[in-house]
Amino acid sequence: MSKNISFQLLFLCGLHCFAQEIFQQTFYKMGSDFELTIVADNQKDAEEIFAISSAEIDRIEQLISSWNPSSETSQVAAMAGLRPVQVSNELIGLVERSCYISKLTGGAFDISYAAIDGLWEFDGGTMNAPSAKQIEASIAKIGYEHIEIDPIAQTLFLQLPDMKMGFGAIGKGYAADRVKAMLIEKGISGGIINAAGDMSAWGKQPDGTPWKVAVVNPMDKRKVFAWFSLHDNAVVTSGDYERFVIINGKRYGHIINPKTGFPSEGVVSCSVFAPKAELADALATALFVMGVEVGINFINQLPQVEALMIDEQGKIFTSTNIDLDETI
Repeated sequence: MSKNISFQLLFLCGLHCFAQEIFQQTFYKMGSDFELTIVADNQKDAEEIFAISSAEIDRIEQLISSWNPSSETSQVAAMAGLRPVQVSNELIGLVERSCYISKLTGGAFDISYAAIDGLWEFDGGTMNAPSAKQIEASIAKIGYEHIEIDPIAQTLFLQLPDMKMGFGAIGKGYAADRVKAMLIEKGISGGIINAAGDMSAWGKQPDGTPWKVAVVNPMDKRKVFAWFSLHDNAVVTSGDYERFVIINGKRYGHIINPKTGFPSEGVVSCSVFAPKAELADALATALFVMGVEVGINFINQLPQVEALMIDEQGKIFTSTNIDLDETI
């Protein structure tokens, strides 16, 4: 259920003639590029902000990494089926919110999908599909309802042996939200963080205009579908355009349906607009699994959430109240 951007997300900024300026830096974190843009008085102040932002992302990665054996997430997985593990309140909260989104989406989003990691290789090459036996054995270990959360004892317990948690479809959004909240507390008046397609903005540019982002055609990145403004909110794009596998001549994207263990089909890319990047991140993945019709109907029932989806034929679908500044 990991995510890769299929829209190229761009923004327009005023770069001069104002007391404050725009500064930008890119970090390689969580296996992806994090691009942080902030409004600051000078280069020295900006560099200090970039340093603490980088450290915060590293801290979050240490918390949720499933590859680092010393992370809390890995420690919980090591005790799957055996006993609860005491963890931080921060991880408890993230897992609680993840399970709530799982319930909301009927399991289309599920952090326990990680049990199927390793069966598929989405490197753009060809492979044989995993056997039915392999798929069946893996999905038997998937199910958010088997994640036992005890906020009083501050423990997490994965009830099934070999069960795992993976935060690939929510972790970058959470990191973007945390950096945004931290920088607001430190008095940074405006900025935008792009965590591999998970974009969270606040404030305005030095000239008083909002941050502008372009939705680009994933099949032809020279073409822009529309421009939209970010006003203290987030947009996240999930797509299967760059990470895929060819099986028997058919192309499959990298977003796995946790119920079937097979890649989802029918959707090329999906952008979700929401108050928080964490929520948009998880919902963008869920919509891939749901498909266009079910996904758009689902989004239309949620307050303050909108979506733009593109199917395999390149047809665009939007939720009812989406607010695009300009359509090309």
